[in-house]
Amino acid sequence: MTEGIFVRTVRLGVRSLLLHKLRSALTTLGVLFGVSSVVAMLAIGEGASAEAQEQIRRLGSQNVILRSVKPPEDAVSNQETRVISYGITRADLARVEATIPGLRRVVPLRELPEEVRNGDRVSRPRVIATIPAYLEATGRVLGSGRWISEVDEVRTTNVCVLGYEVARQLFPFANPLGERVKIGADYFTVVGTLLPRVRLDSDPAEAGSESTGEVFISLSTGQKWFGEMLVKQRAGSREMEEVQLHEMIIEVDRAEDVPFVAAACRTMLAREHDQRDYEVVVPLELLMRAEETKRIFNIVLGSIAGISLLVGGIGIMNVMLATVTERTREIGIRRALGAKRRHIVVQFLVECVVLSVGGGLLGIALGIAIPLGVEHWADMRTVVTIQAPLLAFGISAGIGVIFGLYPAWRAANMDPVEALRHE
Repeated sequence: MTEGIFVRTVRLGVRSLLLHKLRSALTTLGVLFGVSSVVAMLAIGEGASAEAQEQIRRLGSQNVILRSVKPPEDAVSNQETRVISYGITRADLARVEATIPGLRRVVPLRELPEEVRNGDRVSRPRVIATIPAYLEATGRVLGSGRWISEVDEVRTTNVCVLGYEVARQLFPFANPLGERVKIGADYFTVVGTLLPRVRLDSDPAEAGSESTGEVFISLSTGQKWFGEMLVKQRAGSREMEEVQLHEMIIEVDRAEDVPFVAAACRTMLAREHDQRDYEVVVPLELLMRAEETKRIFNIVLGSIAGISLLVGGIGIMNVMLATVTERTREIGIRRALGAKRRHIVVQFLVECVVLSVGGGLLGIALGIAIPLGVEHWADMRTVVTIQAPLLAFGISAGIGVIFGLYPAWRAANMDPVEALRHE
């Protein structure tokens, strides 16, 4: 019997809303746009965060990266000699390998500001001299051919591996494997190509060009042909830089030891270097910072979108209060025919919940459509998690109950006699 009364009350509430279709539709718009903004903003924020974290993971969560940093110009401008020596040294490499425990591998590399040519096609990528372990330490993926081998390192063989962009630029219509390219003044045989990698904002600038491509040779070959002096021509002068190693990638056995290794490297470099000509990059710290930023970003976006839902709830309360006033005589007749206060409360709560839930469902659909449109038209990654629609829908239903309580309570506590006299 109680169930039948409840069903009739629900039907009555829905029928009352359908009598004023336009007003009901306009009332749901506040909740609709609030819910859609919650879902869409969280999806866009989640996508941006996921992209940043994925890029950081590509550096290796168990890596510690030491990089050479050129001192500020004013720090060297008063020097009489134009030879500037700075950065990570081979002595630093030896100290890291000898004194820091728990390391899987240490990969040094140098960058050479050299042109790469194939006939009349010229590229200015990052020419990187490194050791065979670089591939495993960085997670780079071969596209074709092979990587630099231990034999190449021992024999200082003139072979190279082209990055994806350089291979396309120098060999747009041919397979580069087995072909020869000119790096600086020497010729190298192409033995492999790499798949593309998204360049990170923290990556060092490439040598002399806006190109994001890379060419790899063995470290011993780079030392043999190019030495350690980098010569840069300036207006009316020549500047020579001596940099033994531009970067050192330290791969740690266990992720929990990464902070210890990073701290040990910072202490060692601070003791051995007279100037701050280095930086220590810890992808794990960057990842943790990115996750914390994501959490704060989601809270801010959720709060902004929640304000829209709050405005929608206030709109529902305002409309329902006006509805109670319009239907005062109807309430008096129902009470005179035996309806109890709880029946009146349920009737008006049903109307509020139907408005908010209906707006919430439409808002979820719009909120999922907006990220899909952003991803398609703006070429920006978005991620719609199951939590965002559930959270938005739960809030919209809660708003219907919370903001409908006062109008329902006011309607239920009307004096039946005064209500019947209302015109």
